Amino acid sequence: MSGYAAYAPHEDLRPIEFARRDLRPDDVAVRVTHVGVCHSDLHAVEARTVGDPPLVPGHEFTGEVTAVGPEVSRFRVGDAVAVGNIVDSCGECDNCLAHREPYCRQFPALTYGGRDLRDGTPTQGAYSTEYVVRDAFVYALPAGLDPAAVAPLMCAGVTTWSPLTRAGVGPGQQVGVVGLGGLGHLAVRFAVALGARVTVFTTSPAKADDARALGAHDVVVSTDPEAMAAVAGRLDFVLDTASGAHDLDPYLGTLRLDGTLCVLGLPESYTVSPMSLLGRSLAVSGSGGTADAQAMLDFCGEHGLTADVEVLPLEDVNTAFERLGRNDVRYRFVLAVAP
Repeated sequence: MSGYAAYAPHEDLRPIEFARRDLRPDDVAVRVTHVGVCHSDLHAVEARTVGDPPLVPGHEFTGEVTAVGPEVSRFRVGDAVAVGNIVDSCGECDNCLAHREPYCRQFPALTYGGRDLRDGTPTQGAYSTEYVVRDAFVYALPAGLDPAAVAPLMCAGVTTWSPLTRAGVGPGQQVGVVGLGGLGHLAVRFAVALGARVTVFTTSPAKADDARALGAHDVVVSTDPEAMAAVAGRLDFVLDTASGAHDLDPYLGTLRLDGTLCVLGLPESYTVSPMSLLGRSLAVSGSGGTADAQAMLDFCGEHGLTADVEVLPLEDVNTAFERLGRNDVRYRFVLAVAP
């Protein structure tokens, strides 16, 4: 199949021809139609060093089933499906048995940049025309949703959905969302649809209208001390989607007694005072597992929720990377791979 790969540090991605494995009994072959462009794709490419083999990024995608292994019963040729950022796990440890596969004790197989758990070969991503994946990590695409706008749900979506639902976010609760990018805009949509009153924290006053258009009830400019003081001790749960290093104390201060601040970004360091944690909890969340992903897709199908995307053809991947590097997107790039 064909795709786009990073060959060397600080160079544009270039076309590549490569082979996928033959289908195993529990495999599904997917013709990729749309693949999201995630910041982690950009970081993976920037982290390349001289001598590394070519890397095909892409870990959130939608497409159509083209073939299934003999043991697959959940999917048929022609089905519309979605795949996320892991494509296999041991299936035997306590975390996998609880459907928390991203925390597999043997470490899961990543959609790209990882290792196949059965033969040890490198995984290559969905900036390509086809993908072969174990059926347990394939999800039915809800009818009526735009496949392009669903693709980012398979990473950014489930990453925000999982901590919100595990925290029991629902009617009567007040929820804060820090940041309004690819993750943050989905967190706002989910929290509102779950019935919470949502406050968006942003450093940019210009994003207030966007936040309200997404359903946020309140917008607070986090650099304004008076505005932050006005929400002190009000919120039950705050989901911090900001990716850069920053001070967590102001957001901990917005929590009620026994409230929780959950951070999603993993910069080199955060600043937090132990005193700010008195009577409050701090959590770090990764991506969601298979049960989370299916529940999220079902919820999105029921409520008509998707990501806000800008779609570019696959051959414009370097334009997407350049613009993403300067945050020139609202809110997620998606590459159209096949019609």
